[in-house]
Amino acid sequence: MSAKFLIAGDQAISVQFGETICMETNRQVMMLHHNLQEYPHPGILETVPSYSSLMVHYHPEIVGCQTMKTLLAERISQMKEAAAAMATVTEIPVLYGGEYGMDLEACARQENISTEELIRIHAGHDYYIYMLGFAPGHPYTARFAEPFTCKRLATPRARLVGGSVVIVENLSNILPFDQPCGWNSIGHTPVKLCDYQKEFPFLLKAGEWIRFIPVDEKEYQAIKKQADQGQYQVRRHQKEMESKAVK
Repeated sequence: MSAKFLIAGDQAISVQFGETICMETNRQVMMLHHNLQEYPHPGILETVPSYSSLMVHYHPEIVGCQTMKTLLAERISQMKEAAAAMATVTEIPVLYGGEYGMDLEACARQENISTEELIRIHAGHDYYIYMLGFAPGHPYTARFAEPFTCKRLATPRARLVGGSVVIVENLSNILPFDQPCGWNSIGHTPVKLCDYQKEFPFLLKAGEWIRFIPVDEKEYQAIKKQADQGQYQVRRHQKEMESKAVK
């Protein structure tokens, strides 16, 4: 297992494991991320995983840059992937189409399938959470079967409502807040992905999985009412992962 170290200012190092977006590369990122959490170093402030790299923020008054690079290289050389692991899957209820899923029909036409079939495909597979980014609690996820062909919008929207479920090819994100977005909006979830009233504000974590669960208008409104009152509890379950990463 090898990596490149890029200096990111005077208090951070980016550990790059590759340049492609795939689970094999991201699993190495998450292995180092978990290693540094399980066996912390007093000079490390925070680690932030992304698709293919791990940003390591450190305190330069405690540990220097070269020492930190040596420490990270040693940790990487000692890491061994477990034969199998249990992964957390969080179920995300989604109301497809309508006011907040304005691109559902256009995406279905582009794929030459019905809207029902598009929903079946989108909700029929688990999605791996590569990272959180762009906005607090914003998950970047992907599935590895039945990819769509739909691209980004030619003109991004200046504002898309928080909770929107958006897609591009085999990728699917959920917007935690109102924000600009150039992806195709196919539905909306009433679940809060970021809630600063809680001790741990982010609903999801990098390295976990999500499953989109279609709901009708009545179910959506019932969940939204509970979520607005801070009473809704998402369903989570565990699944066993194979040792060999799927690209």
